[in-house]
Amino acid sequence: MSYETAVARMFALGHELAQMPSHKFDLAHMRVLLQGMDHPERRFPSVLIAGTNGKGSTAATLASILRASGLKTGLYTSPHLLRLNERIRVNGNEISDDGFASLHGEVDRVAERLVERTELPWHPSFFEMMTAIAFEHFARERVDLAVLEVGMGGRLDATNVVQPRVSVIADIALDHQKYLGNTVGEIAREKVGIIRQGGVVVTLPQQPEANDVIGNTILELGARAVNAVPYVPPVSPASTQYLVPSTEQGKPGLVYRYPLAVLGEQILVETALVGRHQLRNMALAIAAAVELHEQGFSSISAKSIEAGIRETRWPGRFQVIAARPGWPEVVIDVAHNPAGAWALRSALSERYEDRPLIFVFGAMRDKAISEMAEILFPLAERVIATRPENPRAASPEEIRQEAGRTGVEIEAIEDVDRAVERARALAGSATVVVITGSIYLVGEVMRSIGVEV
Repeated sequence: MSYETAVARMFALGHELAQMPSHKFDLAHMRVLLQGMDHPERRFPSVLIAGTNGKGSTAATLASILRASGLKTGLYTSPHLLRLNERIRVNGNEISDDGFASLHGEVDRVAERLVERTELPWHPSFFEMMTAIAFEHFARERVDLAVLEVGMGGRLDATNVVQPRVSVIADIALDHQKYLGNTVGEIAREKVGIIRQGGVVVTLPQQPEANDVIGNTILELGARAVNAVPYVPPVSPASTQYLVPSTEQGKPGLVYRYPLAVLGEQILVETALVGRHQLRNMALAIAAAVELHEQGFSSISAKSIEAGIRETRWPGRFQVIAARPGWPEVVIDVAHNPAGAWALRSALSERYEDRPLIFVFGAMRDKAISEMAEILFPLAERVIATRPENPRAASPEEIRQEAGRTGVEIEAIEDVDRAVERARALAGSATVVVITGSIYLVGEVMRSIGVEV
């Protein structure tokens, strides 16, 4: 089977959020599939990370720390920006096209055999297939540790079949209410499903509803809580006191830089992941790394934590593309829910307080478009609404209607490339073009303007 055929067959399964909940949310079916594959998920240790926002950044940072510690590291994240392969990495390298095609064929044959035997009621979903392929790849590569980002929720997510060394709960907010619940408390109950009886969970204080659910679950399961608060900067950055010019040669721009005590040593934290929320995500990654060190992964040290943070790259999350001939400065950021919109607003205010902004915005129809618009659009001189290539995407007119209460002038341009070109034409020398909303919009623009992942 060719790579192109494998990808086409994956997408023929349907979009991962468009499938029936029974297809998406049934760990019994995932366990049957993995049993048919001789349980690849049992052949490597793992860390499992759940949350509404920040879980991907936390996973990328922790994986970078583990790599800097000399550990062969698997990283599984979702969704992707440009290609499916991005979701499955070993030591930062995507699974190859041939490797993906080969493993897809093997997993698909196992799935079809199980359906024929009625051991499975239907073919595994897109996300179940991706997860099974990732597990098999990590097992064959003999990774020392795999960092696994939960796809959605936690309790019944396909990744939740592993027995993690550490569970990490990132910030919880409203998103995917159709699947997870209508309150922060209900959503938190899904997220804490990754905590194990007697296990270890790393987290930070957050909304009271979420705190109550996390705390009660830890008590009920006799789990051990690891508080990441000691790894948040010692003084909350109410200003730009930690946002300073980069010292990395050939990497212009601003980074967060500050001293921190880790494993009995003082390190200099330096990260290009901009936005105060990233300081919380980084703290979670550091706390998880320290816990893994205590569990016997002795190569994890203060210096490797320092190096891993400095080397972390997580594209599409407040990624700044410097101005070049014919182009203004561009920021691309996946702010696909209200909590993400607040994080983007904070980062923009911190970095571009006095500069004019033009937004190119696109979102999925099932997202809280009105609330996101009210958070973000008042910052902009102009907003251009567009529609990425996805059947769930809202039309520019739908966005304009949802954002009506903002009072901001919104220009509707259906085609994404034309929307970006219009923003480019309108931008003055000091203007920053902000491309945000759905990850599908961000990925489409990155592909169009040649930004690498």
